[in-house]
Amino acid sequence: MSRYMNPSYRSLKPYVPGEIPRDRTFIKLNTNESPYPPSPGVIAAFTADNAKLQRLYSDPASIDLDRAIAGAVRVRQENIMATGGSDEVLELAFMAYAADGIAFADETYGFYRVLADLHDLDTRIIPLRDDFSLNPEDYYNLGRMIVIANPNAPTGLYLKPDVIEDIVRHNPDHVVVIDEAYVDFGNESVIPLIHKYDNLLVTQTFSKSRSLAGARIGFAAGNAALIEDLERLRNSRNPYDISRQSQLAGVKAVEDAAYYRDLCVRIVRTREWTMRQLKALGFTGTDSCANFVFVKHPDFPGEVIAQKLREKGFLIRHFNKERIKDYNRITIGTEEEMEALVEALREITGHDKNS
Repeated sequence: MSRYMNPSYRSLKPYVPGEIPRDRTFIKLNTNESPYPPSPGVIAAFTADNAKLQRLYSDPASIDLDRAIAGAVRVRQENIMATGGSDEVLELAFMAYAADGIAFADETYGFYRVLADLHDLDTRIIPLRDDFSLNPEDYYNLGRMIVIANPNAPTGLYLKPDVIEDIVRHNPDHVVVIDEAYVDFGNESVIPLIHKYDNLLVTQTFSKSRSLAGARIGFAAGNAALIEDLERLRNSRNPYDISRQSQLAGVKAVEDAAYYRDLCVRIVRTREWTMRQLKALGFTGTDSCANFVFVKHPDFPGEVIAQKLREKGFLIRHFNKERIKDYNRITIGTEEEMEALVEALREITGHDKNS
């Protein structure tokens, strides 16, 4: 760190992304990307003619993408703001609505804590129950902004819309942000509730279910006044936040919704198969509703499992935190990748395939 660094930021602990392999070939199951390619329409959009247009700035209002998303989730265009990934929505919301403080779970998306520290927010960490479920009453009348990942990461647990609505209703004077990065894997969005509650902000991403992690596309859905707030902040720091090519890819992804719905069904089916196989090997875990499983083994520390898998060519995500150090989060890959993973874990745990 240089001596010129702003003292306010010297103690920051930045978010640590999952490893991006560069030196060898791995089966990559550590960052919850889709194992399947983007839709044919998205791929076709990457043409030479479109590439030539990269010399021009992108539309700062991302009108076409906003319109496409609004139609897909059945709200007005004024209720949608596309962004450079859903992390951008989160930061803008932390900036806009957390003057009185912020609250989130102890075991959830790690970027929340990073943003809270970055913006020097009064932070309340609320422990999950022993089974990693969230107690809604812990979030009543907190007098501060709330952010909840639903389904949660890394646990994969999901709260039904009526539970979310209860939390929103019990915090009428502060914004509640629901981070729906994994909602498409068999769950119900709370976006319809934005018409009923002006303090509900929902964020989604194209990185997981829409196979566009590299394009960096997300969006916010909320009351028109909330969207106006976020646009004011976005346009004060990075008005060209989504590239021209990413905006086009996002529109095509929305148009090809049926393709992605089929992929989500396939991923859920593979997730359920994987969990059955892991239980047969002695693993236990949460009832994940996302595109990953969260599991531990009674005979092996989580770090050991992750390291042994790495030696066999698999990357998974281990979090070195006291409460979850025995667990690993494993992204659901293709059927073939998960079959290979199960075979590797069978060898690691010493289970005979025929036993």
